[in-house]
Order: sequence, then structure tokens, then C-alpha cells
Amino acid sequence: MSPEIALSLANSGAAAAFALAAIGSALGTGAAAMAAIGAWKKCYAQSKAAPFLLVAFVGAPLSQTIYGMILMNTIKGAAGSTPGNWPASLFAGILGGIAMGLSSWLQGRAGAGASDALAETGQGFGNYLMALGVIETVALFVMVFIGGSL
Repeated sequence: MSPEIALSLANSGAAAAFALAAIGSALGTGAAAMAAIGAWKKCYAQSKAAPFLLVAFVGAPLSQTIYGMILMNTIKGAAGSTPGNWPASLFAGILGGIAMGLSSWLQGRAGAGASDALAETGQGFGNYLMALGVIETVALFVMVFIGGSL
């Protein structure tokens, strides 16, 4: 295999890390945003104050896109120094991106539940945010341990 093709395959893994993490962020923010809008609607219908804090639940899944970008840059750096290691770069990007994307998507779904709960009760923001942080930890572990293995 030519060095150019090996580098292209390695860079495909880098692109996959970013793209798959971003897809998960889009799904997660979409799920959380739909729930936040519904929760605000309930508040308005009941003439209650609509909590602006729900935006925190909507935005939480975006950070995984940043982790995907960091993993992408790590893979690109490793691919440039060892082009013969393209299978590791390709699979690290694909599997790392999937793991970060799933973390982001499920974080958004949990944020959706948190939006509904906070709007209904007006309580528990810190607890809900901690639960989202635990889900986020999965993406952090993926970024650190997969990136560190290259």
C-alpha cells in the first residue's frame, strides 16, 4: 500500500471521530431542545415562569463535538508520524466517534427528562446536571484513553 493511501485511511479515521461525535451532538441537542420547548409551553399554558435554566440541558451534548475534534487532531498527529499505523487510526476514529456520539445522544435524552422535571417542579437543577455530567464522562474517557493509545 502506498504511503498516500495509508495516510488517507488514517485521516478518514480522524474525520470519522469528529463527524460521528457531531452527529451525536446534533441528536442530543435536538432531543433536549424539543423537550425544553415542550416544558416551556406547559409553563406558559399554566401562567408559570418558564425556567431559562433549561438551556443548560439543551447545550450539554455539544461538548462531545469538541472532544471529537480533539480526538481528530490526535489521530491526525499520530497518522502523520506513523502512516503504517493506519488501521489503528481508522478504527480509533470510527469507534471513538461512535462512543462519543452515543454519549452525546443519550445525554440529550437525559437532558430532555431533566427539562420536563425542572419545569414541573422548579427543583433539582444541580442533581439533573450531575447526572448529565456522569454521562459526559464516558466521552471524556473515550477521548483520553483512545487518544492516548495512538
